[in-house]
Amino acid sequence: MIKNRTVFIVEDDQKIAAILSDYFTSAGHQPQIFPDGRSVVSSVRSCPPSAIILDLMLPASDGMTICRELRKFSAVPILMLTARTDEVDKLKGLTDGADDYVTKPFSAREVVTRANALIRRYEGRVTTDPSASKYLVDDAGKRIAWRGAWLKLSASEYNILSTMMQHTGRVFSRDQLLDKIGEQSLESGDRAIDSHIKNIRRKIELVDPESSCIASVYGAGYRFDAD
Repeated sequence: MIKNRTVFIVEDDQKIAAILSDYFTSAGHQPQIFPDGRSVVSSVRSCPPSAIILDLMLPASDGMTICRELRKFSAVPILMLTARTDEVDKLKGLTDGADDYVTKPFSAREVVTRANALIRRYEGRVTTDPSASKYLVDDAGKRIAWRGAWLKLSASEYNILSTMMQHTGRVFSRDQLLDKIGEQSLESGDRAIDSHIKNIRRKIELVDPESSCIASVYGAGYRFDAD
């Protein structure tokens, strides 16, 4: 059972925040409420939580912006809350890096259940022992282990591969992956991503010759499959 995890609740509605906090506390977690988005990013940098419950509409900074900022350096599970029901908004939230999406009004119990599922899935992929699973992402150390061996990745390669590994099965366009490696690489265009993907594949194959985990999706981009 998932317990004793720090969960950030970023919600400007005090009543909703209090209800969620009570439910997460009852579930054995340690919730921390943020009434707006101003200090969320810095707090994640200094003391990463196990999950973030993030409202879409916030004073000072909206949920989408916060989500994009967090995904530049963190793969912490993010559950987005919103009053919007439009499918385009939902897909946009997931594209910006949210792992799940709940529309208001919602069941607080469901939010806790979904958050636990995200934490369980995330912790199943990210461990501290490189021999414990086929691969792991050490976000704090900015390194990735495969079959118990640390891959010799450049900073750009790490950002690309870690992003894809945290969202198994999701297709990333070249533009989305370019955003992950910083503005300095934008001038080289799509070919920079193709070159990085080629190098990543080669480095994985050095330790796992049978692996074919990064698939090319014609006209769309690349997808990581946990084969």
